Amino acid sequence: MTKIFTHDDLIRYVYEETEPEENRQIKLALNEDMELLDQYHELLWLKKQMDGGMMNPSEKTINTILEYSKAVNLHPVKED
Repeated sequence: MTKIFTHDDLIRYVYEETEPEENRQIKLALNEDMELLDQYHELLWLKKQMDGGMMNPSEKTINTILEYSKAVNLHPVKED
């Protein structure tokens, strides 16, 4: 009998936080349960999207913060 896996189990599997025996059971379940497989693929896609997220602010964002800082005089900036 195949164990029923939760959403949390799949997240742990996607992030490689499961034990080898649990991995084996999840792989078997993914082969037998199309709904579980769909959830797994969605989690992989979400992880890929989050991993590829913006790591640095854009130039526009930096300039907006600096302009706000100048306007409220939080951090004096020397003008050239």
